[in-house]
Amino acid sequence: MSWRFLRVLSCPARIIAAVSPLIPLVAGFVALAVGVLILQTFGPSYRVGRLLASTPEVSVAEARALATGGRPRYVKVHGRIDAEDEFEDDAHRPLVFRRTRLQLHRDGWVSFEDGRERVPFEIREGVEAIAVDDGALDVGLVVVPRESVGTAADLIDRVPPGTAPGTPVRLLVEQVSSVEHAIVVGVPSLDDAGAPRLTAGLGRPLVLTTLEPSEAMRVLTGGDRRRPLVAMAFLAGGVALIALALLAAIVGAVA
Repeated sequence: MSWRFLRVLSCPARIIAAVSPLIPLVAGFVALAVGVLILQTFGPSYRVGRLLASTPEVSVAEARALATGGRPRYVKVHGRIDAEDEFEDDAHRPLVFRRTRLQLHRDGWVSFEDGRERVPFEIREGVEAIAVDDGALDVGLVVVPRESVGTAADLIDRVPPGTAPGTPVRLLVEQVSSVEHAIVVGVPSLDDAGAPRLTAGLGRPLVLTTLEPSEAMRVLTGGDRRRPLVAMAFLAGGVALIALALLAAIVGAVA
């Protein structure tokens, strides 16, 4: 045996026990960081998906109680969409909200027109109901969009001056019907008239989806199934490596 190899074998067991967990611990934190970075490539959609998945759910009655007193909380409710007045789309479906955007593709899609049509609506669960602050809906609206793609030449009188005729242009329509059920995530509070409502708050957006959670996640990821799976693999691997490092440290300390 070489002198260096004999020297390693002669190292005290306590030194080896102290150093050995460091490798999986560092690798675990690196894996967690990579997983988070991959998820962040989805932009605001990552945060919306995380809020949909992790926010505690309460009943509509509990949300109304939270609005009238106590500490503000960010909660999730589920119920049927209800409204006194609706408007129709081209298929004669009753709508309570429609957002229509025209977008140019310049290092990503950028809106140059953003139109909204809306009427007051609420989420109803049995006899209880709470209004939704539709004016606060933005990145948190998660529905199946309808889109049509063309070029700036198709809308030459509406695109910003100086836009090249060949620039890709997209019409994006997102709408909410009064015949659907919805999941709404927000902060219960009182509006100017003193009525309970769900709105954005505590540094978080108002989120509304008419989709099942799995379908909402598919829309938020743009149909990309590979990136979320890779991110989850890194996150799970990171947690496993950190747990292994802690276990090795405990065993080493006991030994």
